[in-house]
Amino acid sequence: MPTTLEQAMNINSRTDVFDVIIVGGGPSGLTAALMLGRACKRVLVCDAGKPRNQEAHAAHGFFSRDGISPAQLLQIGREQLDPYDGVEIQVGEVVNAEKFDDYFQITLSDGKEFIGRKLLLATGMKDTLPAIDGFAELWGGSVFHCPYCHGWEVRDQPLAIYGKGEVALEMTFMLTSWSRDLVLCSDGAAELSDEQRQQLSNWGVQIREEKIARLEHQDGKLTGIVFTNNEVLPRRGILLRPRSYQRSHLATQLGCEIGSDDIVQVDENKQTSIPGIYAVGDSSSPYSQIGVAVTSGTIAGVSINRTLTEENLV
Repeated sequence: MPTTLEQAMNINSRTDVFDVIIVGGGPSGLTAALMLGRACKRVLVCDAGKPRNQEAHAAHGFFSRDGISPAQLLQIGREQLDPYDGVEIQVGEVVNAEKFDDYFQITLSDGKEFIGRKLLLATGMKDTLPAIDGFAELWGGSVFHCPYCHGWEVRDQPLAIYGKGEVALEMTFMLTSWSRDLVLCSDGAAELSDEQRQQLSNWGVQIREEKIARLEHQDGKLTGIVFTNNEVLPRRGILLRPRSYQRSHLATQLGCEIGSDDIVQVDENKQTSIPGIYAVGDSSSPYSQIGVAVTSGTIAGVSINRTLTEENLV
């Protein structure tokens, strides 16, 4: 097998090489594509159509688009790429990526292959919800991960926090801005110190360590938490921090450094540990707000364009 893509495919003579291939068509990927398109670069966006927030009823906290549906937001983002002739969108999931010297080759699930000089991963994360009836059904509405995104809709109502230990304490602290009628439901031992329990008590927060059997809901909204002893705790919303993991295997396949929290490690320019590979959005950040994703896409787009410009002038 040839050692480089150039040897294998005579890449320097080809006219179908993209400056940047972006894997992922969410807010971060589309923003990067916009920046690069406006910089006269040839860009391919590969979109598998599986956004992390697809279950959410609305997207909140993003300037000028507060309350818009996630699907509509992405549609607007794609439409605003239309004026830029250098930007193409390819629907499909990228199942393989390889690095050959200064070039990258990706393969879609349908077998299509594309080549680019830089690779930007905007592949996102997936969340693992508790295996309890009701959590999946209410996810993105009454059950939520971010009070900034969903807290206003349940403000001043009886709420619960699902979690244990230090993480649960931090989530409870945050949620006091939206409601003071809070109960920490740990679904087993709360794993709290005496000092932490006292802190929750000082905040007026009750701790319930019984195992949870299911969530009761009506018309798509939470009405109560049912414990295994059949007692029902009336609640209107639950905050939890689900365990998340990389939606795509590409970063690992390419050898990018991954942190202990399964986050792709990047520098201030959003470049990974592998030269020429960048990562944006929540796959490379613990923050999952749309505004943060857009910012990361902007930074990456500017950084990649600068690098390409330097290479073009050599």
